[in-house]
Amino acid sequence: MAYALQQLINGVSLGMIYGLIAIGYTMVYGIIGMINFAHGDIFMIGAFLSLIGLLLITSGGLLDGPGAIVLVLALSMAFTALYGWTVERLAYRPLRGSFRLAPLISAIGMSIVLQNYVQVSQGARVKPIEPVVQGGFTIMQEGTFAVQLSTMQILIILTTLVILAIFTWLVTRTRLGRAMRACEQDRKMASLLGIDTDRTISITFVIGAALAAVAGTMYLLRYGVIDFYIGFLVGVKAFTAAVLGGIGSLPGAVLGGLLIGLIETFWSAYFSVQYKDVAAFSILILTLVFMPTGLLGRAEVEKV
Repeated sequence: MAYALQQLINGVSLGMIYGLIAIGYTMVYGIIGMINFAHGDIFMIGAFLSLIGLLLITSGGLLDGPGAIVLVLALSMAFTALYGWTVERLAYRPLRGSFRLAPLISAIGMSIVLQNYVQVSQGARVKPIEPVVQGGFTIMQEGTFAVQLSTMQILIILTTLVILAIFTWLVTRTRLGRAMRACEQDRKMASLLGIDTDRTISITFVIGAALAAVAGTMYLLRYGVIDFYIGFLVGVKAFTAAVLGGIGSLPGAVLGGLLIGLIETFWSAYFSVQYKDVAAFSILILTLVFMPTGLLGRAEVEKV
């Protein structure tokens, strides 16, 4: 019982990180109907920017503890948002009127460029970091095994829930959210009604990249090691989470992330860890066979 509870806690915290990245996927898809396959590498860049920021700030003695984390998070979000804006301008906007496959190929190319850019600039070796957020609580004790809930896990869960609440409010209650929903329904009609669709799409990419930076920072602080390739694997899992939860739905993205995190964690705990990705993707296949729109997705209505 205690071991299962510990895996549940680990799975929820991992799933929340996937959910943060999946929100970026689902926001971009909701606006332009395309998957930004460079989004996972934007997450990776956010993690590297957080690593560089932490090393500079803590080694320089500028700040320590929570102040350093807040400053690093703000800087990482700002610079990663700039990368997201650049991806939109270079890989998507010039091809917006082209056939649907062109932006997809361009995004894959941008993903490869970002991977190699980080590999060349930061090296191919893994980058470890000393634990920054320490401490936690003992939930229960069963013999010699103690169920631990770390402060970092609490921070990840609270951060994701707060961000989900903020962006749900933003999409449903603000002028920018109305513009996003208008572009999702009919981009040409939204433009005729005076909405700056290019600006709305750029802001969506910027917001998605900033969320990826938050996820990158949380991942770095939680696991303490990153490399230039984490964007591909984590990005694919986050994309799977977005599809599983119902792409286009913000709560669905977080729900899908939770499910992927729990499946991966419990499979690694009770079965072979080498097949944890197979288990997660198998659940995705079964879901799409019986629920093609995902758990919280809605069926598309064809416009005639």
